[in-house]
Amino acid sequence: MAMDSFTDKLAVVTGGGSGMGRELVRQLAAQGCSVAACDLNADAVAVIAATAWAAAPPGVRVTGHACDVSDEAQVLRFRDELLEAHASDHVDLVFANAGMGGGESFITGRREVWERTFAVDWWGVYYCARAFLPLLMASGDGVLVNTSSVNGFWAALGPGIPISAYSTAQFAVKGFTEALIEDLRANAPEVRVAVVMPGHVGTDIVANSWRARGLPAPEQMSDAQVDEVIPRVTRDALIGAGLLAEGASADDLRQMLVRANTDFRDRAPVSAAEAAATILDGVRSGAWRILVGEDAKMIDAAVRAKPEAAYDYAELFSGLTEEPAPGTP
Repeated sequence: MAMDSFTDKLAVVTGGGSGMGRELVRQLAAQGCSVAACDLNADAVAVIAATAWAAAPPGVRVTGHACDVSDEAQVLRFRDELLEAHASDHVDLVFANAGMGGGESFITGRREVWERTFAVDWWGVYYCARAFLPLLMASGDGVLVNTSSVNGFWAALGPGIPISAYSTAQFAVKGFTEALIEDLRANAPEVRVAVVMPGHVGTDIVANSWRARGLPAPEQMSDAQVDEVIPRVTRDALIGAGLLAEGASADDLRQMLVRANTDFRDRAPVSAAEAAATILDGVRSGAWRILVGEDAKMIDAAVRAKPEAAYDYAELFSGLTEEPAPGTP
């Protein structure tokens, strides 16, 4: 079921204070869609709601709400707030976009960090589906859009870099979304579902993930907090890879964390605005599976072609890169 236009619709966007969520809010509002956005960072989502509303066509309303999507009570409060603010008894689109990184190792990492990551990335999607599906059904033409990740079909970042909590949650989001296809077809045909699988998109997810764990910006982290973010086993791996000097100080590590966030955001092959445009194009076209970025498409194709080699990295990616021309670095 394609959607010709977002004009006069009401959309819900979680994680709307930054990154892809922020750009979804902006682009939806610019296209005549009213939006209720939520975020853990109340100040950030208030700013984007105000600026998107100010730039929107007449008749559009954009509201910002504080919400931790890992807490079902907060999700239900958000639902009730937005229905009152928009004087509506339904919503037309739900973008379950909020997410965080962390919980890299199930074996050596802290359990509370693992479970916090999983709660935001999986339970946040689940709670939003529970809260908003009846309102999507009331729309008569609703769309639920769940954001997973390339790590929803490939549970790694490469040699020596586990990403277990995040990947586990993203596999759950992907599986849940696919399971809903037939469930909705049989029991709520007025609603369709789509899963978004981004690769590397330029967002502040690194810094936002620290915030979601209750940590300050790297410059304000104590030595103990730096040790929490970059534990000894990770430092050893970074030293072994030549990315960190032996005997690096806590200040050196703080600067590494600052660079990690800025490089992830500013050197990404796809901007948050480009990613949001791809997502909205996919929703309009009726796609149920939306890959964002050439890296996502490449990894998807590689894993499908060589499933048994998914974690034999040299074999998985063999033949997918071209040799440089002579004299080219």
